[in-house]
Amino acid sequence: MSPVRRCSRTACGRPAVATLTYVYADSTAVLGPLATYAEPHCYDLCAEHSERLTAPRGWEVVRLAMDPATTRPSGDDLEALADAVREAARTPTPPPEPPPGPPVPRGGTGDPVEVARRGHLRILRSPEP
Repeated sequence: MSPVRRCSRTACGRPAVATLTYVYADSTAVLGPLATYAEPHCYDLCAEHSERLTAPRGWEVVRLAMDPATTRPSGDDLEALADAVREAARTPTPPPEPPPGPPVPRGGTGDPVEVARRGHLRILRSPEP
């Protein structure tokens, strides 16, 4: 599979350079730079189809300026991506355990037992009667 996204128009195999989205409530079509990710409700268009784009009568077409220099990732983008990968790879330190408090009556014979933990969420099981 090619990493280059192609124009969404039928029988057009040219590389996409712009993304088209619609705001139906405002009767507006928005044409801007190629989105970072392909979205199911957006259309990627090549240069020729993005230049010839028209909208239905009564609709407004908003064309966002496309700077050719921004089509490639900048050094800041790559640095931010590397920082995000480092942060995700770092092993999280568990939060300190809160001091035990007085037992809270729960209608059973004892306090619930913690079975598992994922982040700040805990799975509790009622004690066996």
